[in-house]
Amino acid sequence: MAKLKCMVSCLFVILIGPAYGQPEPENFSWHYQATAIDQEHGSFNAPYSGTNSLQPVTESATSYTTTLFLGKKLWEGGEVYFDPEISGGQGLSNGVGLAGYSNGEIERISAPQATLYMARLFLRQTWELGGEKKFIGGDQNRLAKFQPTSRFSLTMGKLFVMDIFDANEYSNDTRTQFMNWALMANGAWDFPADTRGYTWGVVGEYIQPDWALRFGSFMVPKSAIGLRFDYRVGRAHGEAVEWESRYKLHGEPGKFRLIGFANHARMGNYRTTIDTPQFGMDITQSRSYSTKYGGGLTIEQRINPHVGGFMRLGWNDGKTETWSYTEIDQTAALGIELKGEMWARPTDKIGLAGAANFLSRDHRDYLAAGGLGPMLGDGALSYSPEQILEAYYSLEVFRGMALTLDYQRIANPGYNSDRGPVSIWSGRLHYAY
Repeated sequence: MAKLKCMVSCLFVILIGPAYGQPEPENFSWHYQATAIDQEHGSFNAPYSGTNSLQPVTESATSYTTTLFLGKKLWEGGEVYFDPEISGGQGLSNGVGLAGYSNGEIERISAPQATLYMARLFLRQTWELGGEKKFIGGDQNRLAKFQPTSRFSLTMGKLFVMDIFDANEYSNDTRTQFMNWALMANGAWDFPADTRGYTWGVVGEYIQPDWALRFGSFMVPKSAIGLRFDYRVGRAHGEAVEWESRYKLHGEPGKFRLIGFANHARMGNYRTTIDTPQFGMDITQSRSYSTKYGGGLTIEQRINPHVGGFMRLGWNDGKTETWSYTEIDQTAALGIELKGEMWARPTDKIGLAGAANFLSRDHRDYLAAGGLGPMLGDGALSYSPEQILEAYYSLEVFRGMALTLDYQRIANPGYNSDRGPVSIWSGRLHYAY
């Protein structure tokens, strides 16, 4: 009988061992996600509204995206990833009226009807530089593999800049974490992207056990938040460099990131537009190839195995029009995440965060004079920083599916103290495999 048990155990290890024993690298992977977000706000105080104002009456809007993530190992260290995506729906007030917009998924949506497009298509080559090899599990756009702690990688193709830069553990994905634009990324970084948030570029990463250095160069759109890219890449491009330091504080892991960026595009100038009456406050009339630059700081820190938090600071020069992301020239954000193990719901989580957004002097004078940006334009402006508070509870319905209730309170929407505050309620259903 003992021999029979031994034979059965050995057969189980031989047949099932690769799946349940030692981790196995992947040669091919596929993953999937689907996200639907419904938002609503009630009426709020607004003595006047403009072309790009958040509407002061009760309204609701729904957005949805679905993505297939495909990955394939090509050769040793070489991988290719391809993500077809479908998006549709709309945002509150057709996606305008807030600098810290309330639905991060709206960045993916270019039309109300369901639209199929290529979100990502990139090649990644990694060269091993030594050090201990650790196994990393497979995920969206990541093959399971043994990876050295010291390496250099080169990523080329169509990608989402925030997949690589400022990859904050607690606030980086609007499908599972905070939804507001001022929280999901550094709002002051007008990072290169088309209407849907993607761009073509190349990124180099030099990674060591305790630090990393990244540099990227990307294409920029031909018009503000446009779908078409400017192919005059000698004059139109965006660069970013990021230094990341990994450390432990009282035994808990943390990360410190410092980023610098510069965008070169045919952008309009706020002050030139204001000072030239014949332009009629049309900033497109002042467009010329120019540079916007800035920087940011991110700190993320785990407090204990169940609690972690983050802080972001960002700044840009604020002289030229918003080109790819949103109308924020300076920002400060702070947030915390609590994991459900604390209340016997290990896959649930609670998030609470706040952000304050600011405009440069030229930018606020332009809006006050009746100018329009891609996101803002009330026709007038009584300037005050836009202040955002967001809280959410994410409940796992079953494995892979989460239902989130989210609340956002936004004071001075669009930096206008004459309007608001506004409360926005959201329901999000997210499935990932």
